[in-house]
Amino acid sequence: MKPLFLAGHPALDFLNTAFALPPERTPIELIGDGEALVAWLLAAELLDKASAAKLKRRSSHQALNEAAAEARKFRQWAGELIARWRSDPNDDYEPELRRLNGLLERASCYHELVAAKPGWKLVEHNRVDTASELLALVAARVAALIALEAPDLVKRCAGAGCVLWFVDRTKAHRRVFCSASACGNRAKVAAFRDRQRREGA
Repeated sequence: MKPLFLAGHPALDFLNTAFALPPERTPIELIGDGEALVAWLLAAELLDKASAAKLKRRSSHQALNEAAAEARKFRQWAGELIARWRSDPNDDYEPELRRLNGLLERASCYHELVAAKPGWKLVEHNRVDTASELLALVAARVAALIALEAPDLVKRCAGAGCVLWFVDRTKAHRRVFCSASACGNRAKVAAFRDRQRREGA
């Protein structure tokens, strides 16, 4: 299945790599192994093709699979952290900060100044030499979410059985569904059928 990029933030898109597909609630795992993790990072534009190719040449399947297993554990932990931060952003997060900063220390990056029209553009490039460094790419986005986004605009879908996350960037901040065409449409159909039942009764 193709990755879902509907959250409006890469950290939440990462959380959305595990979900249940309604209406049967079939569990879907998008980073089941190392190859899938690299593919998701490429699709999310957190890793470029050249770096991915070099990493695959240098890393064993076992190392990549171990990185994917660590990513799945981090996803669970990050989801719990973000849920708690949403409800109480001023709580004490010292242990969580230590863990997150430890992952951020794995990162290696450099900046490049490039000509752009108009003016100039500063581009950040991530150097990824080992599979264990892959998680730093995601950890940086989780840290950015917590540092830069308003917690009350980070939401979970209100659709029945849906667990997907998103940032509500609508003007009135009234977005409640991950997707208007999916969960939003299902909610409308369910409400319509409920009205029909009540009117029939």
